[in-house]
Amino acid sequence: MGYPVRLFRLPSLLLLLSVFVVCPSLSAQKNVPTHATALALEHEDPQWPLIQAHLADPATASPERLEMTADVLRARRFPEDALDYYAYALKRGADEIQILNKMGVTELEIGNPQVARAFFQRVVHLKKKDPDGWNNLGAVEYLEGDNGRAISAYKRAIKLRKDSAPFHSNLGTAYFQSKDFEGARKEFDVALKLDPELMVHRGGPGGITMRMLSPADHARFCYELARLYAQHGDEANMLHYLTTASEGGFDVLEAMRHDDLLGKYSKDPRVLLLVHNAEALRTGHQPLTASTAGLSPLPAAQH
Repeated sequence: MGYPVRLFRLPSLLLLLSVFVVCPSLSAQKNVPTHATALALEHEDPQWPLIQAHLADPATASPERLEMTADVLRARRFPEDALDYYAYALKRGADEIQILNKMGVTELEIGNPQVARAFFQRVVHLKKKDPDGWNNLGAVEYLEGDNGRAISAYKRAIKLRKDSAPFHSNLGTAYFQSKDFEGARKEFDVALKLDPELMVHRGGPGGITMRMLSPADHARFCYELARLYAQHGDEANMLHYLTTASEGGFDVLEAMRHDDLLGKYSKDPRVLLLVHNAEALRTGHQPLTASTAGLSPLPAAQH
């Protein structure tokens, strides 16, 4: 069936089978332990005997029960056991596309991007119009540093599911990493319109696009988010991300002087205060009072 070689090491399957942050380079798979070694390490967890006593029987349980067991194991941080149970579920007739996507994401989480890529490639081979498969494949390419392929895959996912805020957010992140800030703004804007709470409950855009940004890039990223929130008239979040950008060393005031959207805020006392306090935080000096009770209100954002 063309599944990743790693899967053939799972026990009792008769050679069937086994998308804030991830380390900066997931490519170094030589440090990833074998499945058997990783299982042994997982089973040293004091919680394991309690969990093991309630596991579904791979020989008799329904595919739905086996898949649910795998989901629980993954959520409880037993990914190698989760992979086993996803494979058991697949062997007993569970939805192949859904299971392969879950197995790929699990492999990605434990640092096996090449194996994850093989899963997602299998998904889009079996079902060319599976949006999750394309999104997940884009996440692997992003994590591996191939922004061009990531952008292409994310676009395929969006074409199949235009109303997915995470897909647009993921594409925006890939554009940002490629220094296409205009493209990034456009996609983040679409994502925020589809889900106004996206940045709040996800801790920022990305989904499983978790490749770490450098401190400088992260600060610039926060500035772009501040710009996006200003565009939507959300001044509280604008100030929050301007603060984070400034604390990260980004020259907020210099950028605002050349910014048609944020330029009108460059002399606002709240912005001057947050910049001063960010500088004080970086240098160890005493910050100004955070009280803004007597300050003038921010000007209304122009849509």
